[in-house]
Amino acid sequence: MGQHDNGPLGAGSNPDPVRAEDPGEDPELAALALKILVAGGFGVGKTTLVGAVSEIRPLRTEELLSEAGELVDDTGGVDQKTTTTVAMDFGRITIRSGLSLYLFGTPGQDRFWFLWDELSQGALGAVVLADTRRLEDCFPAVDYFEHRRIPFVVAVNCFTDARRYGAHDVSRALDLDQGTPVVLCDARDKDSGKEVLIRLVEYAGRVHTARLLDSVEPQADSV
Repeated sequence: MGQHDNGPLGAGSNPDPVRAEDPGEDPELAALALKILVAGGFGVGKTTLVGAVSEIRPLRTEELLSEAGELVDDTGGVDQKTTTTVAMDFGRITIRSGLSLYLFGTPGQDRFWFLWDELSQGALGAVVLADTRRLEDCFPAVDYFEHRRIPFVVAVNCFTDARRYGAHDVSRALDLDQGTPVVLCDARDKDSGKEVLIRLVEYAGRVHTARLLDSVEPQADSV
């Protein structure tokens, strides 16, 4: 497990999928909606990813960067950035018939950490976006999800002017737990973002299934 100094710790939480049911619909055929977080450092592309994949007009809570914010927001490497998320981004994407994902983009700055505990409640898993030019910026998100035991994938947003690294190199640099997926993506591209989300759902499904089996095996042995 990666050990870094940034980011708050919290108690673990279980995913709480929401079933969107029509009053006249067979409950067994009702659509399943899963909550996914999109996290990462300041200016890494979280708002861009949510907007690119969302099939609805995304909800955004962006404000213009101010002179006061220059004292606390490191814009090195993202000099062209003029706005920042101050609460969350929200979008929705249908992965297949009967399965939708509700996407919650988290703010990247330390001063908005207090929002993370609320946003993470009931989440199936998370996407941690990373920028190889500022890889250390995603350490707090990695630590946060590891300590809360929320499954996550690291998605490297391949900026055109950034040096390319392989998934294995990024995994070693972040000191990720063995098996934590690392994928390369373009946050601006809908298909690329969708592939990241599919990879997360598959991985999180395996993790939660394994935990469920581990929790019932001792009971079965005692019978």
